[in-house]
Amino acid sequence: MKLDILVFGAHPDDAELGAGATIAKEVANGKKVGIIDLTRGELGTRGSAEIRDEEAAAAAKILGVTVRENLEYADGFFMNDKKHQMGIIQMLRKYRPEIVLCNAIDDRHIDHAKGSSLVSDACFLSGLVKIDTKLEGSDEWQDAWRPKQVYHYIQWKNLEPDFVVDVSGFIDKKTEAILAYGSQFFDPKSNEPETPISSKNFIESVKYRARDLGRLVGTEYAEGFTAERHVAIANLSDLI
Repeated sequence: MKLDILVFGAHPDDAELGAGATIAKEVANGKKVGIIDLTRGELGTRGSAEIRDEEAAAAAKILGVTVRENLEYADGFFMNDKKHQMGIIQMLRKYRPEIVLCNAIDDRHIDHAKGSSLVSDACFLSGLVKIDTKLEGSDEWQDAWRPKQVYHYIQWKNLEPDFVVDVSGFIDKKTEAILAYGSQFFDPKSNEPETPISSKNFIESVKYRARDLGRLVGTEYAEGFTAERHVAIANLSDLI
């Protein structure tokens, strides 16, 4: 299956929080988008891995993505090493995306920066023809594939974006997808421990960050991304 965009997240809900509106917009524009979660979020304070599985599936349906998979790496303990890189390379060669979105390059949660570098390194390695991979249960060798671009969404920390995407009209879809993770976010009836993301203010902050980025570029809402290399355009008029 060929995808236009493949979004990686260290945990279920990372993709929605960092790029949910952009995903929804690209799907609405007819692009094929997939999500790969590296872990099941089993170390999360609230809920359980099984609940997160159900929530991730519900969020994927809301966003309209073509596929969502989970690599089941160890939450909190996965590493940027050959074993974990090879699993991601298999996904890249399976779905052959033109663009990859992944975790923030620096963030409060240690898995976010680890996931960022892990996916970025795997994107490079996936293009090397002397690295041999097969999907589990298959006898066919995969062809090498390297995405054209790797971009990083912004998470807890207010990193300076290299570019922003106008997501006006899609912020409600993003919020709906986030709230599919009912065990993780604000619920006045919950008896589980409070976390940095379970307050009512956190959900509101996701929306007002997007509104503030939109304000800075003259739109209602925007999501920001960082890039590992210069972002090129074909014509100056593309910026209008």
